[in-house]
Amino acid sequence: MTTTSDVAVIGAGIVGLSAAHALRSRGYSVTVFESGTPGSGQSAGVSRIFRHAHDDPRMVALAVRARRQWRDWEDTFGVRLVSDDGALALGPTAVRRLALLEDHADIGARLVDRDELASLLPILGAYNGGAVFDPNGGSIDTRTAIARLADEAREATTGAGLIAEQAITVRDRPAGVEIRTPTTVSTHGAVVVAAGRGTAALARAFSVAIPVELGAHVRVSFALREVPDRLPTLQDGSGAFGVSGVYAAAYPDRSAFGLGLSDSVVAHDDGAIDDADALARSADNAIAYASRALPGLVHEPIGIVHCWVTRLPWGDDGVAIWKSGNAYVIAGHNLFKHAPVLGEALAESVVAGTVAEPFRPEDRLGAAD
Repeated sequence: MTTTSDVAVIGAGIVGLSAAHALRSRGYSVTVFESGTPGSGQSAGVSRIFRHAHDDPRMVALAVRARRQWRDWEDTFGVRLVSDDGALALGPTAVRRLALLEDHADIGARLVDRDELASLLPILGAYNGGAVFDPNGGSIDTRTAIARLADEAREATTGAGLIAEQAITVRDRPAGVEIRTPTTVSTHGAVVVAAGRGTAALARAFSVAIPVELGAHVRVSFALREVPDRLPTLQDGSGAFGVSGVYAAAYPDRSAFGLGLSDSVVAHDDGAIDDADALARSADNAIAYASRALPGLVHEPIGIVHCWVTRLPWGDDGVAIWKSGNAYVIAGHNLFKHAPVLGEALAESVVAGTVAEPFRPEDRLGAAD
Protein backbone atom coordinates (compact mmCIF):
# COMPACT_ATOMS: atom_id res chain seq x y z
CA MET A 1 0.00 0.00 0.00
CA THR A 2 1.35 3.42 -0.95
CA THR A 3 -0.04 6.67 0.40
CA THR A 4 0.94 10.26 -0.10
CA SER A 5 0.12 13.40 1.87
CA ASP A 6 1.59 16.80 2.54
CA VAL A 7 2.63 15.95 6.10
CA ALA A 8 3.00 12.79 8.15
CA VAL A 9 2.59 12.90 11.92
CA ILE A 10 4.10 10.03 13.88
CA GLY A 11 2.32 9.62 17.21
CA ALA A 12 -1.37 10.05 18.06
CA GLY A 13 -0.95 11.41 21.54
CA ILE A 14 -2.32 14.82 22.39
CA VAL A 15 0.59 16.75 20.80
CA GLY A 16 0.66 14.75 17.57
CA LEU A 17 -3.09 14.99 17.17
CA SER A 18 -2.96 18.72 17.94
CA ALA A 19 -0.31 19.20 15.24
CA ALA A 20 -2.45 17.25 12.74
CA HIS A 21 -5.46 19.42 13.63
CA ALA A 22 -3.46 22.64 13.17
CA LEU A 23 -1.99 21.47 9.85
CA ARG A 24 -5.40 20.50 8.45
CA SER A 25 -6.78 23.89 9.46
CA ARG A 26 -4.08 25.38 7.22
CA GLY A 27 -5.18 23.28 4.28
CA TYR A 28 -2.54 20.54 4.45
CA SER A 29 -3.33 16.89 3.86
CA VAL A 30 -2.14 14.88 6.87
CA THR A 31 -1.47 11.22 7.61
CA VAL A 32 -1.17 10.19 11.28
CA PHE A 33 0.69 7.00 12.22
CA GLU A 34 0.00 5.35 15.59
CA SER A 35 0.95 1.80 16.53
CA GLY A 36 -1.40 1.63 19.52
CA THR A 37 -4.67 3.17 20.62
CA PRO A 38 -4.57 6.98 20.26
CA GLY A 39 -3.69 8.56 23.59
CA SER A 40 -2.53 5.31 25.20
CA GLY A 41 1.12 6.32 25.65
CA GLN A 42 2.26 9.40 27.54
CA SER A 43 -1.22 10.90 27.08
CA ALA A 44 -2.83 8.02 28.99
CA GLY A 45 -5.24 8.54 31.86
CA VAL A 46 -8.63 10.05 32.54
CA SER A 47 -7.55 13.58 33.45
CA ARG A 48 -4.63 15.99 33.55
CA ILE A 49 -3.98 19.35 35.18
CA PHE A 50 -4.35 22.59 33.31
CA ARG A 51 -2.31 25.19 35.18
CA HIS A 52 -0.77 28.52 34.32
CA ALA A 53 1.98 28.43 36.97
CA HIS A 54 5.52 27.82 35.75
CA ASP A 55 9.01 29.03 36.60
CA ASP A 56 9.63 30.23 33.04
CA PRO A 57 7.55 33.35 32.23
CA ARG A 58 7.41 32.26 28.58
CA MET A 59 5.56 29.11 29.64
CA VAL A 60 3.07 31.21 31.59
CA ALA A 61 2.39 33.33 28.51
CA LEU A 62 1.98 30.20 26.38
CA ALA A 63 -0.40 28.74 28.96
CA VAL A 64 -2.60 31.83 28.60
CA ARG A 65 -2.69 31.22 24.84
CA ALA A 66 -3.29 27.50 25.35
CA ARG A 67 -6.26 28.14 27.66
CA ARG A 68 -7.91 30.24 24.95
CA GLN A 69 -7.25 27.51 22.41
CA TRP A 70 -8.71 24.82 24.67
CA ARG A 71 -11.89 26.95 24.68
CA ASP A 72 -11.72 27.16 20.89
CA TRP A 73 -11.52 23.36 20.75
CA GLU A 74 -14.55 23.17 23.04
CA ASP A 75 -16.46 25.35 20.59
CA THR A 76 -15.25 23.28 17.62
CA PHE A 77 -16.11 19.89 19.12
CA GLY A 78 -19.13 20.95 21.18
CA VAL A 79 -17.85 19.42 24.44
CA ARG A 80 -16.31 20.60 27.68
CA LEU A 81 -12.61 19.76 27.75
CA VAL A 82 -11.30 21.73 30.76
CA SER A 83 -13.31 22.04 33.95
CA ASP A 84 -14.18 25.40 35.47
CA ASP A 85 -13.10 24.17 38.91
CA GLY A 86 -9.72 25.92 39.00
CA ALA A 87 -6.28 24.80 40.15
CA LEU A 88 -4.84 24.90 43.67
CA ALA A 89 -1.15 24.89 44.49
CA LEU A 90 0.33 24.60 47.98
CA GLY A 91 3.75 25.53 49.30
CA PRO A 92 6.51 28.08 48.80
CA THR A 93 7.00 27.35 45.08
CA ALA A 94 3.35 28.18 44.45
CA VAL A 95 3.67 31.47 46.30
CA ARG A 96 6.87 32.36 44.46
CA ARG A 97 5.30 31.67 41.07
CA LEU A 98 2.34 33.93 41.84
CA ALA A 99 4.34 37.02 40.85
CA LEU A 100 4.58 35.73 37.27
CA LEU A 101 0.88 34.92 37.18
CA GLU A 102 -0.03 38.41 38.32
CA ASP A 103 1.56 39.79 35.15
CA HIS A 104 -1.42 38.34 33.22
CA ALA A 105 -4.83 39.77 34.03
CA ASP A 106 -6.51 36.86 32.20
CA ILE A 107 -5.31 34.40 34.84
CA GLY A 108 -6.69 35.98 38.00
CA ALA A 109 -4.59 33.87 40.37
CA ARG A 110 -4.56 34.84 44.05
CA LEU A 111 -3.46 33.79 47.49
CA VAL A 112 -6.14 32.03 49.55
CA ASP A 113 -6.37 31.72 53.30
CA ARG A 114 -7.14 28.61 55.32
CA ASP A 115 -10.90 29.16 55.31
CA GLU A 116 -11.16 29.70 51.56
CA LEU A 117 -8.89 26.74 50.95
CA ALA A 118 -11.18 24.52 53.00
CA SER A 119 -14.14 25.78 50.99
CA LEU A 120 -12.43 25.27 47.63
CA LEU A 121 -11.10 21.78 48.41
CA PRO A 122 -13.02 20.27 51.33
CA ILE A 123 -11.46 16.83 50.77
CA LEU A 124 -8.08 18.25 51.92
CA GLY A 125 -6.91 17.82 55.50
CA ALA A 126 -5.94 20.71 57.78
CA TYR A 127 -3.30 22.90 56.14
CA ASN A 128 -1.94 26.25 57.32
CA GLY A 129 0.73 27.16 54.75
CA GLY A 130 0.79 29.24 51.59
CA ALA A 131 -1.81 28.42 48.95
CA VAL A 132 -2.55 29.88 45.51
CA PHE A 133 -5.76 29.48 43.52
CA ASP A 134 -5.83 29.77 39.72
CA PRO A 135 -9.53 30.14 38.83
CA ASN A 136 -8.91 29.53 35.13
CA GLY A 137 -7.09 26.27 35.69
CA GLY A 138 -8.88 22.95 35.94
CA SER A 139 -8.95 19.26 35.07
CA ILE A 140 -8.54 18.33 31.41
CA ASP A 141 -10.88 15.63 30.10
CA THR A 142 -8.06 13.79 28.38
CA ARG A 143 -10.04 10.95 26.83
CA THR A 144 -12.64 13.19 25.25
CA ALA A 145 -9.96 15.50 23.84
CA ILE A 146 -8.04 12.56 22.36
CA ALA A 147 -11.21 10.95 21.01
CA ARG A 148 -12.42 14.08 19.22
CA LEU A 149 -9.03 14.83 17.66
CA ALA A 150 -8.52 11.17 16.67
CA ASP A 151 -11.97 11.03 15.09
CA GLU A 152 -11.13 14.14 13.10
CA ALA A 153 -7.90 12.49 11.89
CA ARG A 154 -9.73 9.30 10.85
CA GLU A 155 -12.42 11.22 8.99
CA ALA A 156 -10.06 13.52 7.12
CA THR A 157 -11.04 13.81 3.45
CA THR A 158 -7.45 14.45 2.32
CA GLY A 159 -4.40 12.33 3.15
CA ALA A 160 -4.68 8.80 4.49
CA GLY A 161 -6.24 9.72 7.81
CA LEU A 162 -5.01 7.66 10.73
CA ILE A 163 -2.93 4.55 10.00
CA ALA A 164 -2.86 2.09 12.90
CA GLU A 165 0.68 0.88 12.31
CA GLN A 166 4.17 1.50 13.64
CA ALA A 167 6.59 3.66 11.68
CA ILE A 168 9.53 1.26 11.28
CA THR A 169 11.81 3.45 9.16
CA VAL A 170 11.71 7.15 8.31
CA ARG A 171 13.99 8.60 5.63
CA ASP A 172 14.31 12.09 4.23
CA ARG A 173 14.64 11.41 0.48
CA PRO A 174 14.88 13.80 -2.50
CA ALA A 175 11.26 13.05 -3.40
CA GLY A 176 10.05 13.58 0.18
CA VAL A 177 10.01 11.84 3.53
CA GLU A 178 9.53 8.11 3.13
CA ILE A 179 7.84 6.14 5.91
CA ARG A 180 7.68 2.36 6.02
CA THR A 181 5.30 0.50 8.33
CA PRO A 182 4.65 -3.27 8.46
CA THR A 183 2.25 -3.04 5.48
CA THR A 184 2.63 0.44 3.95
CA VAL A 185 5.13 2.64 2.17
CA SER A 186 4.32 6.32 1.97
CA THR A 187 5.86 9.60 0.90
CA HIS A 188 5.18 12.98 2.46
CA GLY A 189 6.41 16.52 2.04
CA ALA A 190 7.39 16.72 5.70
CA VAL A 191 7.13 14.70 8.91
CA VAL A 192 6.30 15.69 12.48
CA VAL A 193 7.59 13.25 15.10
CA ALA A 194 5.68 13.36 18.39
CA ALA A 195 6.11 9.76 19.46
CA GLY A 196 6.75 10.05 23.19
CA ARG A 197 9.34 7.52 24.34
CA GLY A 198 9.99 6.52 20.73
CA THR A 199 10.81 10.06 19.58
CA ALA A 200 14.55 10.01 20.30
CA ALA A 201 15.04 6.74 18.40
CA LEU A 202 13.16 8.01 15.33
CA ALA A 203 15.05 11.31 15.46
CA ARG A 204 18.36 9.50 15.03
CA ALA A 205 17.31 8.73 11.45
CA PHE A 206 17.67 12.47 10.80
CA SER A 207 20.95 12.76 12.75
CA VAL A 208 19.13 14.54 15.55
CA ALA A 209 20.32 13.67 19.07
CA ILE A 210 17.69 14.50 21.67
CA PRO A 211 18.98 14.56 25.27
CA VAL A 212 15.94 12.90 26.80
CA GLU A 213 16.20 11.52 30.33
CA LEU A 214 13.82 8.57 30.28
CA GLY A 215 11.85 7.40 33.28
CA ALA A 216 8.45 6.16 34.39
CA HIS A 217 5.95 7.28 36.99
CA VAL A 218 2.64 6.24 38.49
CA ARG A 219 -0.74 7.86 39.04
CA VAL A 220 -3.32 6.25 41.33
CA SER A 221 -7.04 7.05 41.31
CA PHE A 222 -9.32 7.20 44.35
CA ALA A 223 -13.08 7.55 44.64
CA LEU A 224 -14.56 10.41 46.67
CA ARG A 225 -16.62 9.84 49.79
CA GLU A 226 -19.01 12.53 48.55
CA VAL A 227 -19.11 14.07 45.08
CA PRO A 228 -18.67 17.85 45.49
CA ASP A 229 -20.00 20.65 43.31
CA ARG A 230 -16.43 21.75 42.64
CA LEU A 231 -13.13 19.87 42.63
CA PRO A 232 -10.06 21.90 41.66
CA THR A 233 -6.80 20.26 40.71
CA LEU A 234 -4.07 20.05 43.35
CA GLN A 235 -0.33 20.54 43.31
CA ASP A 236 1.30 20.11 46.71
CA GLY A 237 4.90 21.18 47.07
CA SER A 238 4.55 22.07 50.74
CA GLY A 239 5.80 18.87 52.36
CA ALA A 240 3.16 19.43 55.05
CA PHE A 241 1.80 15.91 54.61
CA GLY A 242 5.15 14.14 54.45
CA VAL A 243 5.66 14.25 50.68
CA SER A 244 6.55 17.14 48.38
CA GLY A 245 5.81 17.10 44.66
CA VAL A 246 2.24 15.78 44.48
CA TYR A 247 -0.24 16.48 41.71
CA ALA A 248 -3.87 15.44 41.31
CA ALA A 249 -6.74 16.05 38.91
CA ALA A 250 -10.42 15.15 39.08
CA TYR A 251 -12.21 12.80 36.72
CA PRO A 252 -14.57 14.70 34.39
CA ASP A 253 -17.61 13.70 36.50
CA ARG A 254 -15.76 14.52 39.77
CA SER A 255 -16.29 10.94 40.96
CA ALA A 256 -12.58 10.33 41.53
CA PHE A 257 -9.21 11.98 41.94
CA GLY A 258 -6.13 10.79 40.01
CA LEU A 259 -3.02 11.43 42.11
CA GLY A 260 0.69 10.98 41.45
CA LEU A 261 4.09 11.96 42.77
CA SER A 262 6.61 13.95 40.77
CA ASP A 263 9.29 11.34 41.48
CA SER A 264 10.02 9.01 38.59
CA VAL A 265 11.81 5.70 38.19
CA VAL A 266 14.94 5.80 36.05
CA ALA A 267 14.77 3.87 32.77
CA HIS A 268 17.38 3.04 30.15
CA ASP A 269 17.18 4.45 26.63
CA ASP A 270 15.51 1.24 25.45
CA GLY A 271 12.84 1.49 28.17
CA ALA A 272 14.30 -1.16 30.47
CA ILE A 273 13.81 -0.47 34.19
CA ASP A 274 16.31 -2.08 36.55
CA ASP A 275 14.31 -1.48 39.74
CA ALA A 276 10.89 -2.86 38.82
CA ASP A 277 9.77 -2.68 42.45
CA ALA A 278 10.20 1.10 42.40
CA LEU A 279 6.94 1.62 40.51
CA ALA A 280 5.07 -0.38 43.13
CA ARG A 281 6.72 1.65 45.90
CA SER A 282 5.74 4.87 44.15
CA ALA A 283 2.11 3.72 44.04
CA ASP A 284 2.29 2.83 47.74
CA ASN A 285 3.67 6.31 48.51
CA ALA A 286 0.79 7.91 46.60
CA ILE A 287 -1.70 5.87 48.62
CA ALA A 288 0.06 6.84 51.86
CA TYR A 289 -0.06 10.53 50.90
CA ALA A 290 -3.76 10.32 50.11
CA SER A 291 -4.48 8.72 53.47
CA ARG A 292 -2.69 11.55 55.29
CA ALA A 293 -3.62 14.58 53.19
CA LEU A 294 -7.00 13.82 51.63
CA PRO A 295 -9.49 12.41 54.15
CA GLY A 296 -12.30 13.08 51.67
CA LEU A 297 -11.09 10.21 49.48
CA VAL A 298 -11.75 6.50 49.80
CA HIS A 299 -8.21 5.26 50.22
CA GLU A 300 -8.61 1.96 48.38
CA PRO A 301 -7.39 2.70 44.80
CA ILE A 302 -9.82 2.23 41.92
CA GLY A 303 -7.35 2.71 39.07
CA ILE A 304 -3.70 3.10 38.14
CA VAL A 305 -1.79 4.61 35.22
CA HIS A 306 1.88 4.05 34.39
CA CYS A 307 3.41 6.70 32.14
CA TRP A 308 6.77 7.35 30.57
CA VAL A 309 8.66 10.50 31.51
CA THR A 310 10.72 12.15 28.75
CA ARG A 311 12.48 14.94 30.59
CA LEU A 312 14.88 17.37 28.96
CA PRO A 313 17.97 18.45 30.93
CA TRP A 314 16.84 22.00 31.60
CA GLY A 315 13.70 21.24 33.60
CA ASP A 316 10.61 19.16 34.29
CA ASP A 317 8.55 21.48 32.07
CA GLY A 318 11.18 21.69 29.33
CA VAL A 319 10.11 21.33 25.68
CA ALA A 320 11.73 21.93 22.30
CA ILE A 321 11.31 21.32 18.57
CA TRP A 322 14.27 20.10 16.52
CA LYS A 323 14.44 20.50 12.72
CA SER A 324 16.47 18.45 10.28
CA GLY A 325 15.67 18.68 6.59
CA ASN A 326 11.93 18.06 6.29
CA ALA A 327 11.59 16.56 9.78
CA TYR A 328 10.28 18.39 12.86
CA VAL A 329 10.75 16.56 16.14
CA ILE A 330 9.23 17.56 19.47
CA ALA A 331 10.24 16.30 22.90
CA GLY A 332 9.59 17.31 26.49
CA HIS A 333 7.61 16.57 29.62
CA ASN A 334 4.32 17.85 31.12
CA LEU A 335 3.07 18.81 27.66
CA PHE A 336 -0.65 18.00 27.79
CA LYS A 337 -1.85 21.42 28.98
CA HIS A 338 0.16 23.23 26.29
CA ALA A 339 -0.86 20.84 23.52
CA PRO A 340 -2.91 23.34 21.45
CA VAL A 341 -0.01 25.82 21.41
CA LEU A 342 2.56 23.11 20.66
CA GLY A 343 0.45 21.81 17.79
CA GLU A 344 0.26 25.33 16.37
CA ALA A 345 4.03 25.74 16.77
CA LEU A 346 4.69 22.51 14.89
CA ALA A 347 2.29 23.48 12.10
CA GLU A 348 3.83 26.95 11.81
CA SER A 349 7.30 25.38 11.69
CA VAL A 350 6.27 23.15 8.78
CA VAL A 351 4.70 26.08 6.92
CA ALA A 352 7.70 28.38 7.45
CA GLY A 353 10.36 25.71 7.03
CA THR A 354 12.01 26.79 10.27
CA VAL A 355 11.42 26.60 14.03
CA ALA A 356 10.68 29.97 15.59
CA GLU A 357 11.56 31.21 19.06
CA PRO A 358 11.03 30.15 21.80
CA PHE A 359 10.65 26.55 20.62
CA ARG A 360 14.22 25.90 19.44
CA PRO A 361 16.40 23.73 21.69
CA GLU A 362 18.79 26.63 22.37
CA ASP A 363 15.87 28.66 23.75
CA ARG A 364 15.55 26.23 26.70
CA LEU A 365 11.80 26.78 26.94
CA GLY A 366 10.51 25.70 30.34
CA ALA A 367 13.86 26.09 32.08
CA ALA A 368 13.67 26.12 35.84
CA ASP A 369 16.48 28.71 36.21
